[in-house]
Amino acid sequence: MGQTWGALAVAIVGVVGTLGAALLTQSRADRLKRHELEATAHQQREDRAHAEQVRQQEARIAARRELTDLRRACYISLNTTARQSQTAQINLMHALRARDDAEIQACAEQLEVRRLALRDSYAEAQMIVPATVMTDARAASRQLNATYGLLKRLLAGGHASDSQLDALEAETEISWALLSDLRGAMRSDLGVDEASA
Repeated sequence: MGQTWGALAVAIVGVVGTLGAALLTQSRADRLKRHELEATAHQQREDRAHAEQVRQQEARIAARRELTDLRRACYISLNTTARQSQTAQINLMHALRARDDAEIQACAEQLEVRRLALRDSYAEAQMIVPATVMTDARAASRQLNATYGLLKRLLAGGHASDSQLDALEAETEISWALLSDLRGAMRSDLGVDEASA
């Protein structure tokens, strides 16, 4: 009977060892699978975080591009309307020199149209343009308004004298210089000159 118990003990130890080895193998496999799942989850979190960073960066780039496009459109409008207003002032000045009443009337009407367009464009610029460019825009606008006021006074007073027209011409030269400064500031803000260098 002693041998039977010994054989039974050896058999039990063998079965327990076999079962223990299977449990140990399964436990290790489970641990390895858990580690793989954690590594995959960690990688997915990193990928999502990276994708979010890329998305945010792309959104910032798109927003900057949109703002640049908005400023460019505003600058084009402001430059165009300012130049047209200046041209209308010069046309009226020439009509005053020629003392052609019909031409004076037509130029005065055109000046009003151009002035209103400039006012609208300037109002838009006040909401979009950075302060550095607005400084030049403000100076050009004030000068154009001052010249406009001088023209209106000359129109109200009848025919202008040569000295008044010479003073008006000097004012228009100042306007051209300020418009040139404004154009330079707008080009600089857009990086136009840097891009072509």
